[in-house]
Amino acid sequence: MSSANVDKKSQKAYQKLAKKHQPRPNVLKNCVKAFVVGGAICMLGQGLSQMYVKWFGFPPEKAGNPTVATLVFISCLLTGLGVYDRIGQWAGAGTAVPVTGFANSIASAALEHRSEGFVLGVGGNMFKLAGSVIVFGTVAAFFIGIIHYFFFHWIK
Repeated sequence: MSSANVDKKSQKAYQKLAKKHQPRPNVLKNCVKAFVVGGAICMLGQGLSQMYVKWFGFPPEKAGNPTVATLVFISCLLTGLGVYDRIGQWAGAGTAVPVTGFANSIASAALEHRSEGFVLGVGGNMFKLAGSVIVFGTVAAFFIGIIHYFFFHWIK
């Protein structure tokens, strides 16, 4: 028997043993936490939107822009204070899916690379993760727009 064969067998045995002792994630508990925190973020956004309508006289269809800007500001502030990451560790995808998660990914990358300077550090690295989201979101919106055009404008 060759040593490569023995190594493969021992690797498989180790992986089997490690998998046996690895704690299983509580999927239901994680889903509930993500749902509650994501829902709380959305409720905060709805509350902000209502505030902009009632207190500042925005029409309901125009209140979305300042609401998103406020949520992004709060997310960046909490990221800078180190609070958002702790919430994200506990809540999982509940903080990653809303726009606040996108703002967190940009702000945390900017904070991580600030020692390298503003241009090459912050500016060059803050869109490494978020850049792919922007590109794929733009491309998906383009193709969905084309499909929408064909279905609702050509086929009448």
